[in-house]
Amino acid sequence: MMIWSISDIGLVRHENQDACGTMLIEDYTAAVVCDGMGGTAGGAVASRLAVQTYRQQLEKNLRRHMTAQQLREVSGYAIAAANRAIRQKALEEPSVHSMGTTLVAAIVSGEDVLISNVGDSRAYLLGSGGIQQISKDHSLVGSMVEQGNMTEQEARRHPNRNLITRALGPEENVLDDEFSCKWKQGDYLLLCTDGLVNTVSDQELLFEIVHTEDPEHCLRRLVDISVSRGAPDNITAILMQNI
Repeated sequence: MMIWSISDIGLVRHENQDACGTMLIEDYTAAVVCDGMGGTAGGAVASRLAVQTYRQQLEKNLRRHMTAQQLREVSGYAIAAANRAIRQKALEEPSVHSMGTTLVAAIVSGEDVLISNVGDSRAYLLGSGGIQQISKDHSLVGSMVEQGNMTEQEARRHPNRNLITRALGPEENVLDDEFSCKWKQGDYLLLCTDGLVNTVSDQELLFEIVHTEDPEHCLRRLVDISVSRGAPDNITAILMQNI
């Protein structure tokens, strides 16, 4: 497996409040991307704490030869622990009391992939068969797209596209969605924040990642496309290739 990552502040924000991490634990490769929110300092604190806590919980609880259900439980527990850690930090430091973060994660073993997400950061599967969004957006516009009241293109331009309906931090209990899928040799997994997908289309993602046959530099090119379109948000992505 090959893994690349990138994180860019964009052109408008004064601070990069995204965070990401990758890890190799037992027979598993895992990756996590978070998009923080909540004021000048809070978003960065929340996203980094979520990545750190998620990693620590996987290191503690992942074991070889786990069933799909066991992996779901491990990931769900790690997300709940990250939520508790963010809420505890907010209680201890009033300056970041309103902080929160999205989270999207992948745990991979062989051809098996588990995706977990809270919020509107996304996971995509890309390959010769095209591009498929695996995760589900927990956002106002995401719900409208799912209900058929808005197209994906309209959602990318909607003034309320940043309003999310789930996040780590705001509520005592957080519900994550989990998805299992298979990937074959030559396929890619992309985890990314909305700073990328709000400025770059799915077809552009597919072309740059799969059809240019230059995965080592494609994340930089995707960020450059976003920057050419104003890059109003931070941009973070992890790309994994099954080789």
